[in-house]
Amino acid sequence: MRKMGRILALVIVMSMCIGMVLGLTGCGKKDDNTTGTNTYDVTVWVAENAVELTKQQIANFNSTNTDGITINATVSAVGEGEAATNMITDVEAGADIFCFAQDQFVRLVNAGALTKLGIAATETVTANNDASSVAAVKTGDGSCYAYPLTADNGYFMYYDKSVISDSIVGSLEDIIAACKANGKNFSMQLESSAWYAASFFFGTGCVSEWTLTEDGSDFASYYDTFNSDKGLAAAKGMYKLLKSGILVDTTTVSVSDFAAATPSAVVISGAWDYTKAVEILGDNLGVAALPSFTVDGTTYHMGSFSGNKLLGVKPQTSPERAAALNKLALYLTSEQCQLERFNTLAWGPSNKNAQANEAVQANPALKALIAQSPYAIPQGQVHGSWWDIGKALPTAIKDSDGSDAGLKAALVDYENKIKELFKLTPEEKRAYTIIGDINGDTWSIDLPMTETSAGVWKTTEAYDLVAGNQFKARKGRSWDVSYGNGAGNYVVETAGRYYIQLTLTGDSGTIELIPAE
Repeated sequence: MRKMGRILALVIVMSMCIGMVLGLTGCGKKDDNTTGTNTYDVTVWVAENAVELTKQQIANFNSTNTDGITINATVSAVGEGEAATNMITDVEAGADIFCFAQDQFVRLVNAGALTKLGIAATETVTANNDASSVAAVKTGDGSCYAYPLTADNGYFMYYDKSVISDSIVGSLEDIIAACKANGKNFSMQLESSAWYAASFFFGTGCVSEWTLTEDGSDFASYYDTFNSDKGLAAAKGMYKLLKSGILVDTTTVSVSDFAAATPSAVVISGAWDYTKAVEILGDNLGVAALPSFTVDGTTYHMGSFSGNKLLGVKPQTSPERAAALNKLALYLTSEQCQLERFNTLAWGPSNKNAQANEAVQANPALKALIAQSPYAIPQGQVHGSWWDIGKALPTAIKDSDGSDAGLKAALVDYENKIKELFKLTPEEKRAYTIIGDINGDTWSIDLPMTETSAGVWKTTEAYDLVAGNQFKARKGRSWDVSYGNGAGNYVVETAGRYYIQLTLTGDSGTIELIPAE
């Protein structure tokens, strides 16, 4: 249960002392929880591989800050996704400082889990970080509620320089022609991932923005321009690649495609694939921002999603304590600390000076991400079903006749599916369904379930399952809440005819197969 009343009180206290965000004196009494003058006991949540480095960085902060602040930190391994969920569930019990994925930003703001930055801190964040990272920590009114920590979750282009010359890497049409001429493929997840498919639409200036309800529990509205003249231009550009005959499009696209039986000369992927790409291509490896495509005489640079790790500070009752924590947060996200994470963990910095560092610039993958960043859209909170709707759009574009009318029909269908999300009844929003590769379906149809008893959901009919079938149960036809086997899909081991049953216990869900009689 969220402690909303408590948090609102904390926000009011903070607003009285907004000038204190970077200072330690001048407002209020000493914090009752301090163990000594300017000494604070603090809980910090970071990714497991960052725990030891974070401890050292806090020790460095203690020894170098000029305000006499001492932070007694308990640093725990709590992943970015788990941290956000825990904070939203119970803000008061959460960490004082925590790392989280940017797509949880709006929910955390609405839950009252993030302190609004003061004027000086906002100016520092804005001046020191790249534009997409700054956008990731700002609400619609321009207020900052977090500190950029990394800027390395995005995608770009790997290419084989023996096939694709550096002179043509900027043109999608020239790249396609070179691949065809050399009998090579082009690997990109279009039909299998909305995250990548959006690149054409972002490139022509389309947006898909979603607004949560005030309490962050649901989506109140959306603003999506994919079904527009700009969207039609994007569909035309995408159609060229979809119908090129060289596209490799699977959920397993990776730089391993460079070594396939029919190898790809281009793979669209991210920094996580760099080491493997070097192993396969060696000196023939090229890395660059995404290319441009031309439609009806106009050239558009392909866009992308960008993602950040962010650092948040929980609202505090004491302005002095809040000021100390925000000063620590600024330090942990400074140029120095971001470079330390790059050198130790290979995390890509959001700080502009750190991005310009010779070692960072010498890393081709991060350099390509930086080159792509002006065309990248920060990944915000979107409806969980959008990922299915967006994934289906490229297939509809490919299956059209390529005419303006045919492509427009695919865009209209896309928009209608989004509209349907806002017609779901309260009962449909709380109901669970099964989605997967059952009975030949390819993760596009939700199979109904009914609640047979409190917290127990069962499919309304039995299904013929074969060994290897995979599926998940999800709530409200969305991926915001879903269950499989741990973090993965449920995989059928023994063929048979089964009902599928989901049993909910607290925040967990267990799936079992019930043999049909």
